[in-house]
This record gives sequence, C-alpha cells and structure tokens, in this order.
Amino acid sequence: MERLQKILAQAGIASRRKCEELILAGKVEVNGETVSVLGTKADPEQDIITVEGKPIRNETKIYVMLNKPKGVITSAKDPAGRKIVTDYIKGIKERIYPVGRLDYDTEGLLLLTNDGEFANMLTHPKHHVPKTYLATVEGIPHGSDLDKLRAGIQLEDGMTSPAEVEYKDIDVDKNEAVITITIHEGRNRQVRRMFDAISHKVIRLKRVSFGDLQLQNLKRGLYRHLTKNEVEALKNMAKSGKKSKK
Repeated sequence: MERLQKILAQAGIASRRKCEELILAGKVEVNGETVSVLGTKADPEQDIITVEGKPIRNETKIYVMLNKPKGVITSAKDPAGRKIVTDYIKGIKERIYPVGRLDYDTEGLLLLTNDGEFANMLTHPKHHVPKTYLATVEGIPHGSDLDKLRAGIQLEDGMTSPAEVEYKDIDVDKNEAVITITIHEGRNRQVRRMFDAISHKVIRLKRVSFGDLQLQNLKRGLYRHLTKNEVEALKNMAKSGKKSKK
C-alpha cells in the first residue's frame, strides 16, 4: 500500500504536487469511490485507480533534455494556443511534462519526464540541485555587484542563497556583459530579478546546465533522451544535496 499521490506520480500522471491537487479537487477515484483526502493509501496492483474517469497505467519512464527556444511556454498545454515545449517532442507516445520551468524569454536546457518522483526530487527546494545560466546584461557590473550575488541578495520574496558568479565576456562597445551564474533554487524569474537588484537588466538568458548535465551542442528546438547514468547522477545529486563538479 502506498500513498495515492505517489502512485499517481509514479504512473506518470504529473508531479506529486500536481497529483495532490487532483486528489483535493475530487478528480481521483479508487474502486469507483472518489478520494479527496491526502494521505489515502491504495494498492496499484489490486485497486482500480482512475483520474478524471481514465484508469492509470504504469508507463515506461521517459527522461528527455530539450534545448528550449526563446518565445515558447514551459507547459504541457496553453489555453491561449501559444507554442509550448511539448510541441518540440515528437515520436514519444507517453505524456511527459516539464521539470520546473524556464520563462517565456529564456532558452536552454529543460528536462521533461513522466516520472513524478524524479521531477519532485529535482525541483524540491531542500535538494538544492544547481542550475547554471549565461546571462547577457545591460552594462558591465562592477565586481562588488557580483559579490552581492555571491553572498545572496534580498528579493521581494526573501534572501537568495549564495550564487556562483563569474564574468564570461565583456563587450565595451555594446556596453554589455555575459555573466555565468549558478543558482541552487528555482524561484520564478529568479536570475532576472537578481540582476535587476544590482541594476543590470538581463537582455538574454540561457540555461546551460542542470546539475552535472550540460546542454553542450544540442541544437535549439531539438531534444535527446538522457542515459541511465545521467538519470542516476541527477537522482544522486538531489539525494545528497551536494554541488555540481563544474
């Protein structure tokens, strides 16, 4: 017997948090009875479990890395009909969804999966899995400004954890700088807000690594499956909470 939200997540319905929302909304039934209480347990081998009337089934676990283009919604669906990340995933019959998100104007490494436990492990704040970005900013930040990001900086939703920050490139003629920044959290538009806090607006933003997984030469708009070793490495990093080797 396992908690219902865990069973749903393992079956690839959604992340555990989203599965909890489905239960609370009364969209889950066990043996014909609606279940709306978190913590309810069931046996996936014996019980008939349905979500919105459709029985769940254990799917093959899929782990995908996409080089997300700018101007695409990080979602499995969009009521407004805008381009979404799953539009770029062809040839996979399983329903996969993003692990965390990249905002509309941000490009780069995005993971998608149907493994709810994996998604929850990588996005839960307590695991601190590092994510590295290349941020092109207006102006050339002084070293003391970058030190503020390294120490942690106050945002409207609280103090950030210390970031790893280095100059990547400086263009004096354009008055721009490319900064490599590694964060260990996943707040909404966090990198952009961190640079706003030191008065250097982000012009372009690209995520180039997630844990020790790197985007490398994967072309924009294309995806590839993760290897078994890559999946295990991400899980181990999340479990240990240790920083990447970069």
